[in-house]
Amino acid sequence: MTLKIVLDPDSGTAPYEQLRSRISELARSGALPVGFRLPTVRGFAEELGLAANTVAKAYRALEADGVIETRGRNGTFVAAAGDAADRQAADAAREYAEQARRLGLSRAGALSLAEDAVRAAYAAH
Repeated sequence: MTLKIVLDPDSGTAPYEQLRSRISELARSGALPVGFRLPTVRGFAEELGLAANTVAKAYRALEADGVIETRGRNGTFVAAAGDAADRQAADAAREYAEQARRLGLSRAGALSLAEDAVRAAYAAH
């Protein structure tokens, strides 16, 4: 299996974010299976026509999100990210709900603000 990623140079979204988002989508959908070895930073940068730092930044973000894991000199692999991503999202949602309650927002008000934030975040990508 080869990794085919196409970035849009005319997009208002930064190349590293396009790359991070696309790899994340592929990993979470199962199109990139757990254990799939990603290209090296330099090799992928050459293939995509990007600076190595751009690919490295995307890889760091993906690793922080639990989507990929680096195993030293063995390379970078797709992690079992679904559970980690779900846990992180649930933790963030729980923290938001607790903060909204402490601020005195109604349940409907808190949900409305959360929906607005999600809509804005997904519209930006």
